Amino acid sequence: MTDKKVWLITGAGRGLGIDIAKAALAAGHAVVATGRDPGKVKAAIGDHDDLLALKLDVTRPEDAQAAVEATLGKFGRIDVLVNNAGNFYAGFFEELSSEQVRNQIETLLFGPMNVTRAVLPTMRKQRSGLLVTISSTAGIAGGMFCTAYAAAKFGLEGWVESLTPEIAPFGIRTMLVEPGFFRTELLTAGSTTYARPSIDDYAERTRETVAAWSSMDGKQGGDPARLADAIVQLAGIDEPPARFAAGADAVQTFEAKARLLLEQADAHRKLSSSLALQQG
Repeated sequence: MTDKKVWLITGAGRGLGIDIAKAALAAGHAVVATGRDPGKVKAAIGDHDDLLALKLDVTRPEDAQAAVEATLGKFGRIDVLVNNAGNFYAGFFEELSSEQVRNQIETLLFGPMNVTRAVLPTMRKQRSGLLVTISSTAGIAGGMFCTAYAAAKFGLEGWVESLTPEIAPFGIRTMLVEPGFFRTELLTAGSTTYARPSIDDYAERTRETVAAWSSMDGKQGGDPARLADAIVQLAGIDEPPARFAAGADAVQTFEAKARLLLEQADAHRKLSSSLALQQG
């Protein structure tokens, strides 16, 4: 491969992050794989001459800055940033504590912002780069039991969409990836925190939802290794898509939301269009 690039990947100690790191290495790229425990990251990915494992807690801006400096010290540049680190606080909004909601947004929204803020000066200097941000279909369409998660992912979508024209003049591109259900570790106890049941009105639906999601763990239809390969493939083209619907279920979510928005725009079109100031 002649077009060798340097990838910086967050959340590379488990789940999709491991697969993305392996796919990038297999494609001939250099990879800086990060996580809260770099030993676990290296053990998960394996030894490789072009692999550097680093400690990076995305909620700590100083970690992000240190990771960027270490990457530049080792490889001299950063071509692709993959904002992948994440967790999941699930439950009905009234039962999620304020702290849990804040922690969700801290990791899923402010975390990528911290790392991106640290990486952008290098990409601007290079006049090139790609920011890949792992969002979710929950960033396209909200759903019950996902208030905190969807709030963070919707924020991610708006942030990246707004950031894109700001950095495009410097040759920096962005790509949002919205996976549907993939067989990752998102629904495991290590990644998902459920709200503590405290309100009788929600009790039955909580039991049903937790049971349904627990039964799905390890049985999701999406193959994370194939998704990782697709991300590496798309990162290699001149103009990566602004959004990539990852999975047939994600395509359906995109289409359903597009139809719903059109219906909502049309539902009260006359009233919506009658709100201008009257002249004279």
